[in-house]
Amino acid sequence: MLVSDYNYDLPEERIAKFPPEERGSTRLLVLSRETGAIQDSYYRNLDEFLHPGDVLILNDTRVMQSRLFCQLPDGRPRELVVLEKHGDEPQRVMYRGKLHDGDILSIGDDKIIIKKILGNGIAEVESEAELADLAEKYGTVPLPPYLHREAAESDKERYQTVWAKQMGSAAAPTASLNMTEELLERLRKKGVVIKYLTLHVGLGTFLPIRSDKVEDHQMHSEWFRIPEDTIAAIKDAKRVIALGTTVARTLEYYAQTGKTSGEDDIFIYPGFEFKIVDALITNYHAPKSTVLMLASAFAGWEHLKNAYEHAIEEKYNFLSYGDSMLIC
Repeated sequence: MLVSDYNYDLPEERIAKFPPEERGSTRLLVLSRETGAIQDSYYRNLDEFLHPGDVLILNDTRVMQSRLFCQLPDGRPRELVVLEKHGDEPQRVMYRGKLHDGDILSIGDDKIIIKKILGNGIAEVESEAELADLAEKYGTVPLPPYLHREAAESDKERYQTVWAKQMGSAAAPTASLNMTEELLERLRKKGVVIKYLTLHVGLGTFLPIRSDKVEDHQMHSEWFRIPEDTIAAIKDAKRVIALGTTVARTLEYYAQTGKTSGEDDIFIYPGFEFKIVDALITNYHAPKSTVLMLASAFAGWEHLKNAYEHAIEEKYNFLSYGDSMLIC
């Protein structure tokens, strides 16, 4: 199976560079997994497509302000992105610009030491203060590079879900950015059960697939936890609706392993058999990406590709700040 098979032409003008003026005002394409039938709607109408007894599961991770602008002793600027830290492992960053072992970077009154360059733009670092604390003190929102802009003040709120709680992600669970408290309340009143889990979106979200053979790609692990009440709700659910690929990956990893916390490195691509997720709410993904392959595994590539072509023709907005799709 080749990565290059999961490709499509994404016009630059279809990439949403900014969030919509009003959260939740985006569009929603509803795609049938079985027939490939397409229906155009709006995200605010999601409650029309969910039913009493459905369980909608959300990721309550919170995005770190992990982008740090530092300086070398001679004043040259360097940019770091703080990466997720698992247990006692060393702290790591992604960096932009040349760095060497032993370099000392300044940010405000604090110092960050480059202990070891690991390759692929990643370095092991140390600092007197916790790097997560430095990120909250000095950092900015780590917007995806394809937006081609600096983070604005509004991104601090809009590149975060309205229920974000557990600090630790390097990127947002983007299908959730369109969800509002008002819509969640309507869903509850309809009889939809809302539950949460945590998956800290990590290094893997930044890394491209470097091999054209899908099976050769190794996913980076990400920390997750599924509470007991979420597990109980899944067992009693009429349908399980995953809000985003992060939720889908976590639930299916639990289905495979029985683990409710730890490190999740599951890679879902076409041919995968879903055991828990019955419907998926997701944004439009970049060509040849791991998340596009997950959506393809769930919907079928031909159905998904037809839906993407329809969305481009109908001028839907794509990627993190764009419109969404319900695959059911």
